[in-house]
Amino acid sequence: MATTLHLKGPTVVFIDWANVHGWQKTLKCEIDLDAVREVLKNYSEIEELRLYHGTDVHPSSVRFIERMRRHGYVVITKPVKYIEVRTDEGVQTHLRKCDFDIEICIDLFRALAQEKNGFIFFSGDGDFAPMYRELLRLHKQVIVVYAPKHIGKEVWEIPKGIFKIEVRKLLPQNCFREKSSPGPCDPGA
Repeated sequence: MATTLHLKGPTVVFIDWANVHGWQKTLKCEIDLDAVREVLKNYSEIEELRLYHGTDVHPSSVRFIERMRRHGYVVITKPVKYIEVRTDEGVQTHLRKCDFDIEICIDLFRALAQEKNGFIFFSGDGDFAPMYRELLRLHKQVIVVYAPKHIGKEVWEIPKGIFKIEVRKLLPQNCFREKSSPGPCDPGA
C-alpha cells in the first residue's frame, strides 16, 4: 500500500526525468508519469507538477514532451548535449547529457517568492543537498523521492527535517509498468 504524504501548504513537485529514467534499471520497470500525475493530483496542496526533460531529435522524445504538456505537467526543456567520450577505429561514441540542476534551483527560488511551503523532488541527486538544507533553514517542507541505490549520501546524511521516501513506497503499483508495455510490473521484485 502506498504511503500518504502529509503536505503543509502550497506545494510544487520537481521531477528530474534524467534521474527518474535512470531508476528504471534498478526497479526493472518504467515509471508511468500519467499514473504519477493521477496520484499527485489527489493532493489539493500540490499546485504545480514540473518535469525537466531534455529535447532530443528522436520523434518519441518529442511526442513524450508534447504528451506530458497536454496531461498537465509544466515541462522545462533544453537541448540534449552529445559529448564524445571516445573514438575507436574511426567510430565515435557519444554520451547524452542534459543536467537541469540550475534550472531546478532557479524555479525553486521563484516558487519561494510565490510563498510555496512544500517541495517534492523526484531525484536522489546529492548535488541538491545544499538546496535542501537552505529550504529547511527557511522552515519549508522538503520531500525527496528516490529509488534504491539512487540517492546521494549527501542527501541521506541530512540528519533531520527532510522526508526521504523510496518511490515504491509512495506510488501505487499502477504507476509502474513493464518496460515498453502498457501493463503493471512488480517494482519490488
